Amino acid sequence: MLLFFLFSICACKYFSAEDKIPLESFFKKSAKGSFQISPNGKYIAYLEPYKGVQNIYVTSLADDQSKRITTELDKNIISYFWADNNELIFWKERLQDDNLGIYAVNWESMSIRNLIVPEQMRFRWINQKPVNKDEMLISLNKRDSSVFDVYRLNIHDCNLQMIAKNPGNISSWFTDLDGKIRLAIASDGVNETLLYREHEGKPFKQVFENNFKTTVRPLRFIDGEANHIYALSNINRDKLALVVIDLKRGEEIKTIYVHPEVDVDNVRFSASAEGVAYIDYDTWKPERHYFNKRIEEIHLDLRKRLDNYWIRVVDKDDAEKRFIVRTYADNDPGAFYLYSLEEDKLIKLADVNPSLNGLKLSRMEPVSYVARDGMLINGYLTIPKNKEKNNLPLIVMPHNGPSSRNVWEYNNEVQFLANRGYAVFQPNYRGSTGYGKAFWSAGFGEWGGKIQEDIADGVSYLVEKGIANPNKIGIFGYSFGGFCALYGACFHNDLYKCAASYSGITNLFTYLKEIPPYYKPYLQMYYEIIGNPEKQADYFRAVSPAFHTDKIKGPILIAQGGKDDRGNVNETNQMVRELKGKNIAITYFLKEKEGHYFKDEQARLALYQQLETFFSNNLGND
Repeated sequence: MLLFFLFSICACKYFSAEDKIPLESFFKKSAKGSFQISPNGKYIAYLEPYKGVQNIYVTSLADDQSKRITTELDKNIISYFWADNNELIFWKERLQDDNLGIYAVNWESMSIRNLIVPEQMRFRWINQKPVNKDEMLISLNKRDSSVFDVYRLNIHDCNLQMIAKNPGNISSWFTDLDGKIRLAIASDGVNETLLYREHEGKPFKQVFENNFKTTVRPLRFIDGEANHIYALSNINRDKLALVVIDLKRGEEIKTIYVHPEVDVDNVRFSASAEGVAYIDYDTWKPERHYFNKRIEEIHLDLRKRLDNYWIRVVDKDDAEKRFIVRTYADNDPGAFYLYSLEEDKLIKLADVNPSLNGLKLSRMEPVSYVARDGMLINGYLTIPKNKEKNNLPLIVMPHNGPSSRNVWEYNNEVQFLANRGYAVFQPNYRGSTGYGKAFWSAGFGEWGGKIQEDIADGVSYLVEKGIANPNKIGIFGYSFGGFCALYGACFHNDLYKCAASYSGITNLFTYLKEIPPYYKPYLQMYYEIIGNPEKQADYFRAVSPAFHTDKIKGPILIAQGGKDDRGNVNETNQMVRELKGKNIAITYFLKEKEGHYFKDEQARLALYQQLETFFSNNLGND
């Protein structure tokens, strides 16, 4: 039985500088998560392990009774949603060669049906709300692995019917408010074209064309305006703004909201607000602009009752009377709550990480500096709790993406390292999103150039300010962040005493050669962002760590999955052999069954144990 309890505010527990939180406490999965409310607001579903495998549970809000409705024993259910008040649709994690399976489960009878014939294909939901009460819209690369066609999937008789065949260049499909395919985005790999049609039976017509550096992201059609849509756009501006586009005229007719410093994101709509309810954006902290006074008042009241933590509404019922709310802060992973508007009742569902319940961890603070070419770079610095901001061992954590910027939020890796006594620096180097298209595109062709200079300049800035101990600086990253760590070990070996790479890119030639078939339409775009290996072979060789093991001095940790489909494990093995042959201190953590990201919890815990030992041996934390 899922135990609900009324929200109450309790005093938070603080740890002293000597308190060392167990490693497992930072990286354990929550017992309960992924809460979603039924359309009628009467039931809550969530994921929870059963015999070590993640399954779906449903709780009735009328009597607080819970029951498990699936019994998966081999693979975790990774995602699901309510199709209606009776059935939920879910899918499981996939191994490299698994067939796709999508299932429906009746929560009362617990009967499960496979909605599609299992095949080697990928999928994207176009609309998770049923059309005509029994059909869902889904895109599949069933016919051709490189393109996604649109299908109507009947969730009762499992009939799968193609309704839009991809001519080969459509990257995204969009529906109107009635679930009809009315919009599409075509791409030749460099330029994107917004396509529109008045009805499903008519051919698509071009609205406008832009280079991929300019974004037009359709959000939804406007009720009562058949040819108008809300969209995020930076046409003729640097920052992404919320706008209205007239599809017949082929132009923006209204700018609803634009922020002068950063891109906007996460637009939320509401029936009660009769349109846009609010929009989020990240300066150094998350912020929100409201278009509805009543919703703003409710949110502000909730934040006061929730220790002023940031809140996100993760789900709501159709009547917008009951909401699932997620809270978090930079020093607390937060919790999930059920909020009833009519009763003004707030009920705690679960802590995101009960192992850290009540602990206040280290705070993130903004940091800004000027790179060597004059560009302003922003980022974050986390100082260990109860330590002075002076002469600290520092770990640099370049983000992945490479465009996915760091934001103010709870980060378990950052908090783990800070708890071990390290200051943690997270730079948003050029090429990061969120700061406008000029800053984003400034990183193109600079994976082995100015991006790496931005990171190094940030470290130098912290040394000059006396914050970082110049003799105790390490670098650690995942994927592209791992590339940055290996690059730093090769080309900034005077700056970093040690480097740790988790699934890091070692060879840019191989990285582009092995992209999956469904990314092939974007190959020309990748050439512009990264570089063309045929035309710029000298550059690729000059910046790929695999060719420069002779430049590495300090200790290296490399973590690699044996089934990584984005990195060539044979090349990593070769690089490790060369480092060992040069008597470089190398810690090689290879997990044969893992992919690019380690899904197995024990594998991840073992990785962080290795990381803790590695940094302790090479940087110390006193």
